[in-house]
Amino acid sequence: MTTTPVPPIAKKVPTERNHHGETFIDHYEWLRQKESAEVLEHLRAENAYTEAVTAAQAPLREAIFSEIKHRTVETDLSVPARRGAWWYFSRTSEGQQYPVYCRVPVSDPSSWEPPQVEPGKPLPGEVTYFDTNAEAETHPFYSLGGLSTDREGSVLAYSEDTSGDEHYTLRFRDLTTGENLPEVIDNVHGGPILEPTGRRAYYMVADSAWRPYRLYQHTVGTSPDQDRLLLEITDEQLWTGMWLSADRLELVIYSGNSEYNETRLLDVTDPEAEPVLLIGADRRLLHAVEPLELDGERLLLITHNQHGPNNALSLTSASALTNQPAEAPLSLGRTLLLHEDTVKLDESVTVTASEILVSARINTVESVYRLSLDTVREVRDGGQGVPTSSLPGLPFEEELFTCAVTSAEYDAPVFRVVYTSWMTPPRIYDVPHDDGASPAAPILRRETPVNDVDLQDYCAVRVWAPAPDGAQIPVTVMHHRSVRPDGTNPLVVYGYGSYEVSMDPQFGIARLSLLDRGIVFAVAHVRGGGELGRAWYEAGKKLQKVNTFTDFIAATDHLVSLGWGDPERVAAMGGSAGGLLMGAVANMAPEKYRAIVAQVPFVDNLTSILDPDLPLSALEWEEWGNPIEDPEVYRYMKSYSPYENVRETEYPAIAAVTSLHDTRVLYVEPAKWVQRLREHQRGESPIVLKTEMDGGHGGASGRYEEWKDRAWDYAFLAWWLGAHVKRS
Repeated sequence: MTTTPVPPIAKKVPTERNHHGETFIDHYEWLRQKESAEVLEHLRAENAYTEAVTAAQAPLREAIFSEIKHRTVETDLSVPARRGAWWYFSRTSEGQQYPVYCRVPVSDPSSWEPPQVEPGKPLPGEVTYFDTNAEAETHPFYSLGGLSTDREGSVLAYSEDTSGDEHYTLRFRDLTTGENLPEVIDNVHGGPILEPTGRRAYYMVADSAWRPYRLYQHTVGTSPDQDRLLLEITDEQLWTGMWLSADRLELVIYSGNSEYNETRLLDVTDPEAEPVLLIGADRRLLHAVEPLELDGERLLLITHNQHGPNNALSLTSASALTNQPAEAPLSLGRTLLLHEDTVKLDESVTVTASEILVSARINTVESVYRLSLDTVREVRDGGQGVPTSSLPGLPFEEELFTCAVTSAEYDAPVFRVVYTSWMTPPRIYDVPHDDGASPAAPILRRETPVNDVDLQDYCAVRVWAPAPDGAQIPVTVMHHRSVRPDGTNPLVVYGYGSYEVSMDPQFGIARLSLLDRGIVFAVAHVRGGGELGRAWYEAGKKLQKVNTFTDFIAATDHLVSLGWGDPERVAAMGGSAGGLLMGAVANMAPEKYRAIVAQVPFVDNLTSILDPDLPLSALEWEEWGNPIEDPEVYRYMKSYSPYENVRETEYPAIAAVTSLHDTRVLYVEPAKWVQRLREHQRGESPIVLKTEMDGGHGGASGRYEEWKDRAWDYAFLAWWLGAHVKRS
């Protein structure tokens, strides 16, 4: 005799929240006490309940995991990339969770032909300089924040997170001996940057809200107590990051949010240099700066929204910016690339000694375009700027793809891009720089292999779904070629729709397991993302955020009307801000979905944004509005907050998946949400919470654990859609 599992019931402890004359009683806020033994026991009880409820899905999970594992070439490698006197690459081996980082000396300085690496066969002179598996061996979780080497390849700076909370430890390694240096710097944010000589490293430290706000300079070989504070950003709405200029002479320091930022430059060749402010946050300009050396003159390329929301590119100099009166309108010099309503110019460009590489999005597709230095000279000397759409792009034939620069050494004769599509595994190309003659064709260096699959068995098409207000929503539909839009198919709809993040074409081995079971997998490119330019993003944020949710529901309805999904066999999936989307549509249209997977879901968003002391909350005001100061924003957010709008209804099967140490979306949000959902569930479908007790925002670490997580999510959906069996 079997017994029906009983879900854990959290106790109720009323907590009042008072804002703008409204009181909200939260009975589950006590679950925020992460160190409480009672809270941890509750989370473990939730995991046990989830395991019991989904026990019948275990064979399906194992099947999907095995398919992912089998199709992935486990013993694999990357294409060597040249930096200084070394070729750097990585290897992965069957049975190992993490990559091993290797290098070989450059034998012919005049050649940029990468050495031919074979799986399992070391090259002459090959050295392993960082074995992630060995570093991770004694930790339940392991994630690298970054690896940085000097020009000669003699010093390595790296940061590691061993808990999942994104608090990194910075270490240094002498690559001539393989031994770590004695200095250790705790609580670093992200990865370090070594300047070319390897004498100095730069790193960020976060405040209590986990906002990177202090920039330090460390002299390698000295005590961290002597580190020099270069910059402290006190504005709680600014997030600070940094990168080296293309010629590695200056550190570009960015402090900003989704609506404006400020930029500084630091001369890394001078150990006593101070950051120089180029454009302050008071200018309310969204921009990015890249230094450019042209004909012996130090100039700046500035991508900015001064001329329109989709950005333009201008040419100026540091002195021209710093010498402007603060009260005068900001002049950004001469315009190189004009603003276009139908082309979104990405914030950053890639500078080389031969040409400028521009990333731009045209009709949802992001690719690389080439801006010649001769055109830059013409504009510098008084000529007119040109539209980005007039620039030559790279010759790829698929309709829907993604192409991005992965490396472009400043003086190299080639640059490297990665190309992928929904059904094309990532390809690495080296592209010769344009020498003024006919452009040389990209050189294919590698296509990621996939075992035992004919990718011609699958296809991806684009459809457009009408939104309630008439907007046309792009939707990508992926399916096995044997599937027809006949109204009988199980359908999974995926969405995100925040922060101007685009769901660009990207190949996924795991997704094939759903397609093989006859499931149609659709990506709804809803407003709040960046697929159709800045206006598409702005129409899905702040006081227009509900467009994100209604777009997703409209996309679902349209797919069903076209026959891509059986209305009784539709599921939804999204993570983080896409988890907010899942929570919202669960409340707004629960009858349309059979199952929902919400990964690290941002479902108690109003509570979080109302507390500026929580990680990242103040930074979020530019995305959602400030409900602390603005009663209209408060009421609007309250109208769609998933946690606060749970209602008496028949909810679908819902799985909330989270991680205990996530610093971006705290575990407490789905933990509270699940309790309220169960209270108001009037149907028979289960609502479960699965917490990774050793993971962070991305879940558990290691590729096998990642595959297991993906198999769990996909099996949950396939089970509830009745799509257990692969099609013949």
